[in-house]
Amino acid sequence: MLRLLQLFFALSGIVLFAVGLLTVAKSPDWSYWKLALLAGEFGHWLGLCALVVAAGAWMTRGSHLVFGGGAFAVSLLAAGLFLKPLFQARQIAPGLPAQLERDLGPVALNRSPFAVARLMDDRPAVVQPETHRYADGLSFDFYRAAARPAAPCVLLVHGGGWDSGARDEIAHFNHWLAGRGYAVAAIDYRLAPKFPWPAQRDDVAAAIAFLKSNAATLGIDATRLVLLGRSAGGQLAEAAAYATPDPAIRGVIALYAPADVHFAWEFGRDDDVLNSPQLLKNFLGGTPETAREAYDSASPIRYAGKSAPPTLLIHGALDTLVWHRQSERLAQKLREAGVTHTFVSLPWATHAFEYNLNGPGGQLSTYAIEWFLAAVTK
Repeated sequence: MLRLLQLFFALSGIVLFAVGLLTVAKSPDWSYWKLALLAGEFGHWLGLCALVVAAGAWMTRGSHLVFGGGAFAVSLLAAGLFLKPLFQARQIAPGLPAQLERDLGPVALNRSPFAVARLMDDRPAVVQPETHRYADGLSFDFYRAAARPAAPCVLLVHGGGWDSGARDEIAHFNHWLAGRGYAVAAIDYRLAPKFPWPAQRDDVAAAIAFLKSNAATLGIDATRLVLLGRSAGGQLAEAAAYATPDPAIRGVIALYAPADVHFAWEFGRDDDVLNSPQLLKNFLGGTPETAREAYDSASPIRYAGKSAPPTLLIHGALDTLVWHRQSERLAQKLREAGVTHTFVSLPWATHAFEYNLNGPGGQLSTYAIEWFLAAVTK
């Protein structure tokens, strides 16, 4: 029995250590990338598990000091890896308000960017969404702003690689936004490969037109719209906001978005986690050689000029699905064009870091988003 316990704690420590490494290195293409999300944004719970395993390994070490001591040490290292995002978030948090004020202007928020006590907060209060059809076969879920008539409206564009995904993606984020006084329209759009680009951008434009023409019924201010997109949806939000200047679009928020599909093609591989070349061919109807106009028009970085609206970019440095360099390069282009923008980089984070609103990535990103929305819609 003792031998079985020793083996259990040793193997558990090794597994936890392997998962903990995903807070310092990108998830390999052959692995399940959501393990990195678990390690980075729920790692404080896994860190506690690792400490329990360490204690068990030490107490059952018996005469096997090397074996038991090794399991104890590996488990402690795993705990340290899982807790690393908390320490990094605490390092970033003090400077974040100063960065946002410098880049976007002053805003008064009644909370800190990160607090350990908020790791165990409950999810936000549920706002019952209404479903509205805005085009043939396309709908959006509408979350009314809490106690705020003529509220600014966030048009939310889901991710999914342009060929999948749905408007109820991370719905608790929409509840949080509504609780903060912002209406949310989380939209469907036509998916590739059946509907290649620019069908998706046209759908975003149709949703904007619907919101404007039905503003009174929806209780929103049609002159204060912000586009927010995740991953592929971030590319669509950027493309819609940058392509045709519209004073009603006060800003665009892109989370881990591919702003340059030429760049994505150049560095994509058939054996990467997304099979990027095939994904891009399905979305854009060919390769850069056979569908160059589509690649050009689907790359917001190419027309991110001085008329672009204020932009908030947030990206995890360990993102396996969309390279962090995508947001770095767009931030540089916006800086050169003199566009109001800010870029929040999360060194431990991967794709979908805001899934846990109370995790280190969730707390910092929601703080930046709330600041941005207040700054651009005031």
